[in-house]
Amino acid sequence: MPETQTVQIDDITLQLGKPVDSTQNWIGQTDVLHQLLACWLVVHDADLPLAPRLIGPPGIGKTTLAMAAAKAREQTLYIYQCTSDTRPEDLLITPVLAESGKIAYHASPLVTAMLTGGICILDEGNRMNEKSWASLAPLLDHRRYVESIVAGITIPAHKDFRCCVTMNDDESTYEIPDYILSRLQPTLQIGFPNRQDEMAILSYHLPFVEDDMLTLTVDFLQRAHDLNLEFSPRDGIHILQYALKRLAQDREHPLHKDQAWAESLEKVLGAEALDLEQLAEQRQRALGGEMPGLSMGDFFFGADDPLNPDKE
Repeated sequence: MPETQTVQIDDITLQLGKPVDSTQNWIGQTDVLHQLLACWLVVHDADLPLAPRLIGPPGIGKTTLAMAAAKAREQTLYIYQCTSDTRPEDLLITPVLAESGKIAYHASPLVTAMLTGGICILDEGNRMNEKSWASLAPLLDHRRYVESIVAGITIPAHKDFRCCVTMNDDESTYEIPDYILSRLQPTLQIGFPNRQDEMAILSYHLPFVEDDMLTLTVDFLQRAHDLNLEFSPRDGIHILQYALKRLAQDREHPLHKDQAWAESLEKVLGAEALDLEQLAEQRQRALGGEMPGLSMGDFFFGADDPLNPDKE
């Protein structure tokens, strides 16, 4: 087992955290990857890197995008999972009672990245309260440091330190204050993948799945995207995983593939997902709007597909 790394700041010894694997590939939407990498460039001695927000629906691959960017830069990656009860000391330095009875100070993934010149992803940043965000204000502007009240030290960021924040575009537990949002710029929006990219994503994560099952799942997801229903590639992966497990479970009473897939769809996303059009209408009504009329051509072809018989 490797020895824990430590760093000395003033008279405080910090135990550093461990990096995470950053071998994930990013498939499709190359523009947003290039945009993120541009945020982290430094073009002059007086220039500073940016700390962008990556925004998109849950399961769209925001964290994977940042991991792929860290891989492209060949930098060590750290991830901090933000929650509604995250405290400033959780974000920075946590005191722990050691076996000797003394206090040991553990650096968070964020502080470890700051000290080692790594990259930190603040995941699900819109789940975190203002008090915790306030502790990061000096890090996210030209000062580039944090102050740990618990350890009584100021921690400067390494010149190679980079960070970004992922946020779901849904209702957050806490509203992020404007003085923090003004530091988390620019905003990079991640949308749903097209059919080819979505097929490639599912194939990458589940290379053992047969083509007909992949096609069935991608057809479902693409139809959901067309109806503005936020079912994601992550949902598709879970549907396929459970369907395959059901197919492999009972050899005496085998399920048909379509039956296993439909059962999995219901178990993963709920019975309402069995009828996307009705679900879309219900959600549209809940928002006070009206659904445009749908036809069979809409189900089999995209709105802009020249083969769609309803396209004018």
